[in-house]
Amino acid sequence: MKIILHKRFEKRYTKLRPAEKEKFKARRNLFLQDPFDQVLNNHTLSGRYKGYRSINISGDLRAVYRMIDQDTAFFVAFGTHSQLYG
Repeated sequence: MKIILHKRFEKRYTKLRPAEKEKFKARRNLFLQDPFDQVLNNHTLSGRYKGYRSINISGDLRAVYRMIDQDTAFFVAFGTHSQLYG
């Protein structure tokens, strides 16, 4: 699978603490192996993000993405639950 990052996602990612970046990398690798691994809590979204999905990164951090095709995920947003959905 291929992952594409939106510029907004990249900008938010650069502001993370090193430990949070490492957690994302670990979850990204897990996502690449199995996007529906239980640890990721991969689920569909509604409202503003209808048609998108979310995975848990750590604690309250989430990553929002949509599938472009069978082999490509487009990550568009990254943040806490309240930053993304509040």
